Amino acid sequence: MSGTAFTALDLHSALLKNLEVLGYLSMTPIQSRSLPPMLDGRDLIGQAKTGSGKTAAFGLALLQKLDVRRFHIQSLVLCPTRELADQVAAEIRRLGQQMPNMKVLTLCGGAPIGPQIGSLEHGAHIIVGTPGRVEDHLRRGTLSLPGVSTLVLDEADRMLEMGFQESLEAIFAQLPSQRQTLMFSATFGREVKATAERIMQDPVFVEVGEAHDKSSIDEHFYRVADDGERLTVLRLLLQQVRPASALVFCATRRDVDEVAAGLRRHDFSALPLHGDMDQKDRDRTLVRFANNSVSVLVASDVAARGLDIGGLDLVVNYHVARDPDTHLHRVGRTGRAGASGMACTLFEGREEQRVRRLAPDFVDEAWPPMALLEAKTPWPEMVTLQVDGGKRQKLRPGDIVGALTGDGGIPGERIGKILVTDVRAYVAVGHDVARAALKQLGEGRMKGRSFRVRQL
Repeated sequence: MSGTAFTALDLHSALLKNLEVLGYLSMTPIQSRSLPPMLDGRDLIGQAKTGSGKTAAFGLALLQKLDVRRFHIQSLVLCPTRELADQVAAEIRRLGQQMPNMKVLTLCGGAPIGPQIGSLEHGAHIIVGTPGRVEDHLRRGTLSLPGVSTLVLDEADRMLEMGFQESLEAIFAQLPSQRQTLMFSATFGREVKATAERIMQDPVFVEVGEAHDKSSIDEHFYRVADDGERLTVLRLLLQQVRPASALVFCATRRDVDEVAAGLRRHDFSALPLHGDMDQKDRDRTLVRFANNSVSVLVASDVAARGLDIGGLDLVVNYHVARDPDTHLHRVGRTGRAGASGMACTLFEGREEQRVRRLAPDFVDEAWPPMALLEAKTPWPEMVTLQVDGGKRQKLRPGDIVGALTGDGGIPGERIGKILVTDVRAYVAVGHDVARAALKQLGEGRMKGRSFRVRQL
């Protein structure tokens, strides 16, 4: 962490006060180096990886210049995936929660377009969305961007890798030529550079090193004979480490499904995450994993890109990453914020040269003892309950806590994370009180009415 305090910046008092409440006191390297030029109105390219604090950096820049009295779209943030867009929007709302009447709206594919059109009719200050859905709204005439003064491209490299170039060009054509453009990317290849040269004016370039302290990550490499041995070694690792949260990376969507199913056959709490899944299923999977009610998330690189889930004990490269940047991105998911973590890579003999390019000094290690397969399979401490009501029904986290703990309900310390979306709410509760919590919410009333509740 940098020793530079946020108070050294010329930020609105409401933003500084809120940063103190959130515990954001000292800036990360990307924040200390990018915020001054962004606050001065300069275009900027930031090369930084997930977990570096870049979202808070550009979020503060957007909020600093926002005029809440002018109720029109002033900033547009584009992200490669809905998951990342949701996280960015949530972080901007947190950073601006001391700014009255500030409205952030997400426009992403995988969600019905009708409610988005209705929300756009009511107006917003900041739009966070995916290129395809934003382009769709522009084409329909339900979105207009003449008042946008700031454009942010978050994870620009991934948007281009995922084939969003045409959508991005269509969006750029609808934006005012006089604007501030901010681009953040983990890598700065030819396509990203060419896009930057076309749409930016004399940008400041800021590059920071690795966002994670490698000394906090215990990295291992295990040689396997075939896919059958891969699954065996994965089971051994999970039995040895017994992680509360583990992320397993696979090469293809089919692999993701097969590995998750293989783990469940051996009584592990595991779920898949990939792009072919229905958006509701993806959302529920992420909520359950973030709530520690699922121990193992098996994912493809695209699906896991942009996920900001802290506290990962273990990352496993079930298949070797395609390049060093991807490998570092995967491994860097663990060992964050001063915590320690473990990262393990499984490889066949024919993949050894690729592994040496990823980690030249790697050591081929022996598997954990086979006897661990007979040990009791670790199970999550929490379960997730879904309430079929959300912000539209005026539900707040406090309503859910009150319903769970009132009239002889469950102890407050057995309640975990709570997430309230537009139409649903999710709450984590201890496995030992799940049945009582389900009854408490199902038979009780919130906001003067009953809601259907079920365990995911």
